Amino acid sequence: MKPFCVRAVRCDHRASEEELYATLVRITEPLERAWQRLAAARTIVVKTNMVWPPDELRYLAGRRQEHVDDAVFRCVLRLLRERTSARLLVADTTLLGSERPGRDVNFLPVLAEFGAEYVECNDGPVGWYDVPGGGILFGRYLMHQAVGGAEAMVSVAKLKNHAFAGVTMTTKNLFGLCPLPPLGRSRAYFHHLVRLSAFLADLGQLLHPCLNIVDGLVGQSGREWGGKGHVCDALLAGDHPIATDTCGAWLMGHDPASDYPAPPFRRDRNTMRVAAEHGFGTVKLADIDFATDLEPPLGPFDSEATDPPEVVRNWLLSTCEQALHFRDRRDRYVAQYPNEYIFLRDGEIAWHGPSLEGMGSRRNLGGGRPESALWLKFLDPEETEREHFELYEQMLARLRTIPNP
Repeated sequence: MKPFCVRAVRCDHRASEEELYATLVRITEPLERAWQRLAAARTIVVKTNMVWPPDELRYLAGRRQEHVDDAVFRCVLRLLRERTSARLLVADTTLLGSERPGRDVNFLPVLAEFGAEYVECNDGPVGWYDVPGGGILFGRYLMHQAVGGAEAMVSVAKLKNHAFAGVTMTTKNLFGLCPLPPLGRSRAYFHHLVRLSAFLADLGQLLHPCLNIVDGLVGQSGREWGGKGHVCDALLAGDHPIATDTCGAWLMGHDPASDYPAPPFRRDRNTMRVAAEHGFGTVKLADIDFATDLEPPLGPFDSEATDPPEVVRNWLLSTCEQALHFRDRRDRYVAQYPNEYIFLRDGEIAWHGPSLEGMGSRRNLGGGRPESALWLKFLDPEETEREHFELYEQMLARLRTIPNP
């Protein structure tokens, strides 16, 4: 038996919900390892990529273009209800401030159909959870206790390109589980050059969803929001997030073993490869029990080139340099700005403050030096998150082997 199992099949985007359900049953049936964990769990946490204001949802051919379609999500909950006796918690973070839950949590009626409960990760209670093996970016992460302590997790994601991460499927989907301020960190803290790919690999290993489903009825190329939709007529399911995303990337027409600066990884490293290099998952199809009746590419997928390649390379280089500059002077900065965020650029404090709220775009802090990146750090005197600065050393060494664009 191979260590990972993934199934991907053609499923017409016009299919009825009963046809969708039958397809989901068929592709998840071989995932024996996933069902063993799910059957043993008293509580299952589900993360789905659906939070968005209802009046801003985009559709293509009758299906949600940028988010998991509600019919696919209903089928997932139905499957879990029929195959397990667990309590079902659907966790996410609203993006609409103090509303609880916000109107962007548009799937509450679906939860009511299946007796599932919504967990707002912004409200806590929260705790620190260690990444198995020590982590790649940070050693530990602040998570809602229902998420960090989950017995079993399911990730239900969309088939899309991502302008920053290259692709976004079941691993990137976990990003939304991190609590926002005031309990947690701003998304900008993790959605950061050099950090993002390692952060996502850490989340995958920490939360380790055992059932991973990708809605590819329609997909989106270019970027995660505002990209171009494509009818793909596909559903995927796997027992490991990285292996599932590897197969999904291959079906999109990408080489899952490729890395920055090869498209679609135009801005940073490939999360799937970072995870595999650290022993979590694989980017090799030969290592996966993968069966499909689909032929790649499912559409004209690629990430959008948001900035010139030479600028991106300079940003990556200067990000690493600023992180290492901080590492060597950490005590001085912490003494000066305890419990504040700082932005470092060219060895200088470009901005500092207790919160990133209202700060606006980082591009506005360029100071006339747009080729130099800003590096963001929260100055916790205890360094509770345990950042691994060797990540920046390794990235700097890698960049020096890559010719200038």
